[in-house]
Amino acid sequence: MDLRFTFNEDVLNYDKMRPTYVKELYENIIQFSNLDSNKNALEIGIGTGQATLPFLNTGCNLTAVELGEDMAKFSKEKFAKFHNFDVINSDFESANLKKDDYDLIYSATAFHWIPQEVGYTKIFNLLKSGGVMALFWNHVSRTDAELDFAMQEVYNKYKSTNESSIHKFSEEKCLEIAETIKKYGFVDVGYKLYYQTRFFDAPKYMSLLNTNSDHRARPEETRILIENELSNVINNFGGKIEIKDTIDLYLARKP
Repeated sequence: MDLRFTFNEDVLNYDKMRPTYVKELYENIIQFSNLDSNKNALEIGIGTGQATLPFLNTGCNLTAVELGEDMAKFSKEKFAKFHNFDVINSDFESANLKKDDYDLIYSATAFHWIPQEVGYTKIFNLLKSGGVMALFWNHVSRTDAELDFAMQEVYNKYKSTNESSIHKFSEEKCLEIAETIKKYGFVDVGYKLYYQTRFFDAPKYMSLLNTNSDHRARPEETRILIENELSNVINNFGGKIEIKDTIDLYLARKP
């Protein structure tokens, strides 16, 4: 099963529950790329547009590439008032895009689905000289150690061969990604970290869980069992769960 298509199965829940990103992240990218109404930008894997509006508000000409047909339609309607916006329903690898045309190419928690030798090379070719690549990911952790342990016991009970393709966060991994980016010819490479905290009750956390490709790939009867047991665990710990988002941003420039 191609896990990329699971995001297309429940667009409204995805749009409601997936996290947005902190204001400072957008400000850093826009400042680094000098993005304005005279520039062209490309978003890889728009989903339902959690990371799109701040860039559209600069007035830039923004094209988005989205594999999921329903998500592409949703995002096109969501930002229909912007005449500087268009969506291409395609995977990034085969999308027909103009070389040396973009001032900014960015991707929000989506670039890990693309083989790096294909993704980095294509981005480099699509960027103008001096153009900027911005890649960022959101990593979720539960702040209550006892609650986290109890929830992990549920997951261990229903072990699956499906594993997330997103990299696990660590400072060492950040350095590794930055070094990899340099190998593809980019300069001015660096990374920054951002943090935010969110709170959920059991039903809302289950809605969030259902935006996770690994969870959606499980058989329905298994998903129901997991969700029931996780809900019981959360309710036994007071009915609330606090999660911490760690967001790693990588900025780089084409010479």
